Amino acid sequence: MRARRLSARWVLPIEGPALEHGALLIGADGRIAAVGPEAVVPRPADAAAEDFGDALLLPGLINTHTHLELTGLDGGPPEPEFGTWIRRVREIKAARAPEAFLAAARRGLADCWAAGVTTVADTGDSGAVIEALAEAGGSGIAYQEVFGPHPDQRDASLRGLQKAVERLGRFAGGRIRIGVSPHAPYTVSGTLYAATAAWAREAGLPIAVHLAESPAESALLASGTGAFADAWHKRGIPMPAPLGRSPVAWLDEHGVLSERTLCIHVVQAGPADVQRLACANAAVAHCPLSNRAHGHGDAPLAALLAAGLGIGLGTDSIMSVGTLDLLAEARAARALAGLDAARALALCTLDAARALGLEREVGVLAPGRWGDCVVIRPRHAPDASRTGMPAEDRVLASGPRDVLATFVGGRDVHRTSPPL
Repeated sequence: MRARRLSARWVLPIEGPALEHGALLIGADGRIAAVGPEAVVPRPADAAAEDFGDALLLPGLINTHTHLELTGLDGGPPEPEFGTWIRRVREIKAARAPEAFLAAARRGLADCWAAGVTTVADTGDSGAVIEALAEAGGSGIAYQEVFGPHPDQRDASLRGLQKAVERLGRFAGGRIRIGVSPHAPYTVSGTLYAATAAWAREAGLPIAVHLAESPAESALLASGTGAFADAWHKRGIPMPAPLGRSPVAWLDEHGVLSERTLCIHVVQAGPADVQRLACANAAVAHCPLSNRAHGHGDAPLAALLAAGLGIGLGTDSIMSVGTLDLLAEARAARALAGLDAARALALCTLDAARALGLEREVGVLAPGRWGDCVVIRPRHAPDASRTGMPAEDRVLASGPRDVLATFVGGRDVHRTSPPL
């Protein structure tokens, strides 16, 4: 690849203040060689140079929770009863042809790039997303889901997961990792959780789990009551053991929580749960718009941040939120926890990279990191110094329609022509 030099009115390294009239040099190896003021960043004769004028240049965004295999299955707003919605999603997926999942994953990845997202942490069971990432030269972690609420399903479910990981392993490597996702406490037994976590530790695989998302999940584990418990009774599935636990405590007792675990949602969590997560050094994928769309409430984001947990923002699926807009998630997180713009923006860049264990590779514009970046057209007056709006606030005021260009490892993966 040819070296590339990009410049813009504002460059936001994330670590450190925004640079007015800054530039970025990406080497032929796809990694950042230099970043700084326009006047000091080298201009190699063989580098492709591009000036984006009054635009904002920042690290590629990192989405810590997607379901890209569901692209195209919007299906209207979620039902009020979460269990009913889960069943509808499974029915719609069952009716989709296997080859359609790969087409959906390809489109979903392109949509992410168009929205400025350059790294994804995706969960799904079709295997389509890791294949789409590999063929497109993408960046991310694909967590292969496993299900099995009845204890008797443990061995068969684990074997199926191991075979899927072995089959899909050929797509991993470089900037693409594979992980496992025992789906949620209402779809996975305690014995399957423990077995999956033990195997993941042995195999060195990261884990992602939907956790503490809904009141129905909490009721199932606390007292064997509620909508999920009713569904289990009808299917002859024994109640979780032991009862009387919060979802976080229940997973901890089954050996699931560790520094390799990404906990998705974490809405129904009290102070003791936050402390457990912090002690385990687990990370959290915070999805504020999905949480609200399903009526689950708001996660204790301020408490999670105060505990020092690794936290990144996620959109969840298109079936939950309609449009995957990570900067809209950042605005929601900012309002929820009373954050300034720079802190909110870090939740979908550097903090998200830390949550995924990728902070040495992505999340900031710094020498040695991958040349993943996004160029955003300022939505309002281009003279930020005259308007008094900080560059970080101007980024947060934007959305997918304002993305001019996206680069992955210095490679041009998305372009939008500016309006005449």
